[in-house]
Amino acid sequence: MSDAPDTSLSRPYIERNRRNLPANTALIWLKDGWRDFTIQPALSLAYGVGVFAVSLAIVWTLFALGMDYILFPALAGFMVVGPLIAIGLYEKCRAIAADQPASLLRMIFVKANSGAQVWFTGAILCLLMLVWMRAAVLIYALFFGLTPFPGLDHVASMLFTTATGWAMLLVGSVVGGVFAAFAFAVSTFSVPMLLDEKTDAFTAMGTSISLVWSNLPVMIAWGLIVLALFLVSVATGLLGLIVAFPVLGHATWHAYKAMR
Repeated sequence: MSDAPDTSLSRPYIERNRRNLPANTALIWLKDGWRDFTIQPALSLAYGVGVFAVSLAIVWTLFALGMDYILFPALAGFMVVGPLIAIGLYEKCRAIAADQPASLLRMIFVKANSGAQVWFTGAILCLLMLVWMRAAVLIYALFFGLTPFPGLDHVASMLFTTATGWAMLLVGSVVGGVFAAFAFAVSTFSVPMLLDEKTDAFTAMGTSISLVWSNLPVMIAWGLIVLALFLVSVATGLLGLIVAFPVLGHATWHAYKAMR
């Protein structure tokens, strides 16, 4: 018997990817995510605390190493790998739907139906994040040359009071937007799909891109919701991640299921 992933399981997604869901369906996903959050909320909160603690440790390390100049690209990169980090939250949703007991241990040590394929996808997402962070550093060097990063206390005046700063913001936003859109399209449905089905990473990523492209109104709305809650989390010193990240993770699972 061949151990090759059965890509036939993914064909219904390709064949039925034009769901024509209205944009406000994204709010239904968010509501469903909140509902799953309130079922055994201690599990989701513990997961959120873990994400918050790791994020805070990374930020502290950047400052300790004098690498605060990549803080903003690193925060943006968090959204690239977010769907992978949320895999334990998908596992909780899957257990709830199957009327099975959920546990923090199962959420941390997830057993994906696609096996190592999900971690291969994770490696691609991490590589994409590193490329984006390097691109951000190169964009800064392109506009400011060898001028040292002025620190977070002075970066606002450097960016918003000079023509060079505005030009860098414009180019950086365009480049960052391209990275964000690609990462969003690749990862939104691929990670839940690899958890739920036995398929390969490239089929899952290709299917995710197809689903996002064919359902742009609702996916744009969903992307804006994700961005808004992430910005709120950043504004609260990342504390908002404790609640926002689990809710978004649960909601992403329901978004994936809605595309079936």
